[in-house]
Amino acid sequence: MPRHRTRRPAVSALVTAAVLLAGSAVGGAYLVGRPPGGAHPAVSAVSSASSPPAVAGGSEEPEVDLDAELAGALASLADGADVSVAVLDTESGAGAAYGDGAYDSASIVKVDILAALLLLAQDEGRELSGAEQAYAEAMIRRSDNASATALLRVIGGEDGLDAANERLGLTGTKAAHAWGLTQTTAADQVRLLEAVTGTGPALTAASRAYVTELMGEVEADQRWGVSAAGTGAVLKNGWMPRTTTGLWDVNSIGRVESGGRTVLVAVLSRGHATKEAGIALVESAAEAAVGVTASATGSG
Repeated sequence: MPRHRTRRPAVSALVTAAVLLAGSAVGGAYLVGRPPGGAHPAVSAVSSASSPPAVAGGSEEPEVDLDAELAGALASLADGADVSVAVLDTESGAGAAYGDGAYDSASIVKVDILAALLLLAQDEGRELSGAEQAYAEAMIRRSDNASATALLRVIGGEDGLDAANERLGLTGTKAAHAWGLTQTTAADQVRLLEAVTGTGPALTAASRAYVTELMGEVEADQRWGVSAAGTGAVLKNGWMPRTTTGLWDVNSIGRVESGGRTVLVAVLSRGHATKEAGIALVESAAEAAVGVTASATGSG
C-alpha cells in the first residue's frame, strides 16, 4: 500500500521524544533550576491546521484527514455523552482533534497547577519547599483536593494559573477559583502534556522530569483512562458529579507507548450517568485516538 501523507494536527508538534525520567529530591525539596540567562522563554507558536502547499514534482499520494478519521472512530462511542479528544504522535507529528468546546477540568487541572508552581520556583531561582513538594506529590499521586487548593493559593489563585498558562501556550483554558470548574479544551491539554513531558522551553528539564515522575506514580485505582491505549502510561485523571445535573464529568490525559511510538492523548467528557460509564467511554476514545495515529504512520 502507498504511504499516505498526514495532515498536521491543530495542536503544536513536539520536536523530540519525551524526556527521560530524571531528577531527585534533595533535602526534602526538588531542584527545579532556572532557564539559561534567567529569562522567560518564548512560548512556541501553535501550528496551523491547514495542509502544506503542494510541492512541484512532489508525491501524488492521497492526503489523509486524520480529524475526519478520528470523528468516524468516535461516532459510535458517545452514547448520549459529550466527548472531545486530541492526540499527537510525538515523533511523526501525526495527530488529530475531535470537538473544540471547553469542558470542566475536574482534577486534570492539578497537572496545570503543578506546572505553574514549578514556573514560579524557576522564576524565583529556588527549589520547591518541603511543604510544596509534599502538596505536589499528594495532589498528583493521590489526587488530593486539599493539596490542590493550597498550591493554587501559592501560585496566586486563578490569575496566577492563567498567567502560567499563557507562558505554557494554552490558549483555550480559563482558570476558576473552584479549580475543578476550570474550563479547558482537549487541544490545550495536549499542549500541556507537551510542556510537562516533552522538551518545551517554559519548564526546565528537571521540572519536566519531576512532573512526569509523579504522573507515572498515581495510585493503582486511578490508573484508568488513557492507560488503556498503550503501556508505560504517565497520566492524570479527573472525575466529578455535577450537582446541577446529577451527571458525571470524566477526563483523562497522559502519555503512552504504543507500537514503538510515544503518543500524547487527552480525552474530556461529560454527561455520564455514572463514573464507570464515563471511564468506559474515555478508555474506548483513547484507544480509538491512538489507533488513528497508528494507521497514519503505518505502525501496528
